[in-house]
Amino acid sequence: MATAPESNTGGESEAGGKSETNAKFGSSQSGASSNPPKPNPSKPNPREAAVEALVRLAAEQPWNDIEVGDIAREAGLSLAELRDLFPSKGAVLGGLSRIIDRKVLEVDTADLADEPARERLFDVLMRRLDAMTPYKPALRRIAFALRGDVLSMLALNGVALNSHRYMLAAAGIDTEGPLGRLKLQGTVIAFARTVEVWLEDDDPALARTMAKLDREIRRGETIMERADDARRLTAPLRALGRALMERRSRNDRTPPASDPEDRDPAAAI
Repeated sequence: MATAPESNTGGESEAGGKSETNAKFGSSQSGASSNPPKPNPSKPNPREAAVEALVRLAAEQPWNDIEVGDIAREAGLSLAELRDLFPSKGAVLGGLSRIIDRKVLEVDTADLADEPARERLFDVLMRRLDAMTPYKPALRRIAFALRGDVLSMLALNGVALNSHRYMLAAAGIDTEGPLGRLKLQGTVIAFARTVEVWLEDDDPALARTMAKLDREIRRGETIMERADDARRLTAPLRALGRALMERRSRNDRTPPASDPEDRDPAAAI
């Protein structure tokens, strides 16, 4: 009978030692059964968090009153983290364009393959306006603030060119070559004019916006047809000009130098 408590005490000591060891280092069994925390798919990544923060701020206060520190605080980021993501407030605004691009491009447009180019482009640009709808209050205030800022508008035009290159691609419209660049810039201008109407169009059916977009696309078609005609008419003159330039280049070409160093292409640097 005297040995029973001794045995229990030893068991308790052994169990206590195991518990203490497990508490310090973790049980291998519990470690095997525990899974690492899964990332929350609904939580935006830091870039999206910064963009969403700017949009919230822009919907509530004047654009020119928003500082990069305000964006960082609203997004739950440090200034260092925000700086690694974006160089400026305008760059954060450009990030919104990428988010909208992705929303549009994730939609399958295969059902539009048999439609005319005008209908395909109309559909893609209307989808873009749909993707912009949650940000409409902020975009309205930003557009008003930047209306007279020429430098900002030029910078945003560059952002728009990148976005609409993909919008035209989604509509199956080429953007390469001289006429392609004209199509691209024309689409940017047409969409900007449409957005001016859209920002003031509170009708859920967007009748005014759709009518404006249709007119702008048709106007662009007319301009592109004239540009294509002009390009075809001037093709012989352009070919003659290239031939004359090539001939002049051959006549002006100096004979190769005898010095090996003079023949080295790096000598022209």
